[in-house]
Amino acid sequence: MSEKPESQLWGREGFREDPYITAETLEEAGDAPAVILPLAVWLGLDEGVRNATNRRIGVSVAPGESIDPLLPLLGSIPVIALQFPAFNDGRSYSKAEVLKDRHQYQGELRAVGDVLIDQVAYMLRTGFDTLKVTHSVTLTRLANHNLHDTPVYYQPGRGSHTRAGTYSWRRVPDTRS
Repeated sequence: MSEKPESQLWGREGFREDPYITAETLEEAGDAPAVILPLAVWLGLDEGVRNATNRRIGVSVAPGESIDPLLPLLGSIPVIALQFPAFNDGRSYSKAEVLKDRHQYQGELRAVGDVLIDQVAYMLRTGFDTLKVTHSVTLTRLANHNLHDTPVYYQPGRGSHTRAGTYSWRRVPDTRS
């Protein structure tokens, strides 16, 4: 059995050290070179501070918060951490899909919180790059590279279709001419 890492930050390549600290304010972060701040705090920062070249400042978004204020600024946000306070709160899945597919967000999209192993494959399909996991069984399974996905999908998502015309059973080409 593999040992669970201290950082608990997981990506497709496995666990790795988390370069970001999470803080409630920029002052609380001290001299940290990479910090994730709550959405309201991040929005309240001066644009010059947010875009400082010597510090990476990411944003944490709770399920009930809107991502709309972030959309025009996506190119300047290195990481967006979408919160999963409970395994049955799926509102952040929709935000991930909007950020990655509709707005082509290129930064790191992170799922944070109570993530169950059954959700990991779907999170990867909806665009999450990394997971900051707290669930002990999920941590163990990820540490052992014990991640399974289903070979077919009921709903379309990132990477779920491989051939043109097979996107979803409900979508068929229009043959009327």
